[in-house]
Amino acid sequence: MIPYGHQWIDEADIQAVVDVLRSDWLTTGPKIPEFEQAVADYVGAKYAVAVSSGTAALHATMYALDS
Repeated sequence: MIPYGHQWIDEADIQAVVDVLRSDWLTTGPKIPEFEQAVADYVGAKYAVAVSSGTAALHATMYALDS
């Protein structure tokens, strides 16, 4: 059996989610570019694109490969 991995969520993470939920922005907004840049920096990439689901990620990948 594969052991369950434990997540590490601190109060700052919880507060960041609460702040977004209480803002006028839920699915788009100023936090998205910040998140994309943080992911790009973390993986050493020039760009990163946030999408809404794994399916959307696969669609974007196929579109990029077809272009």
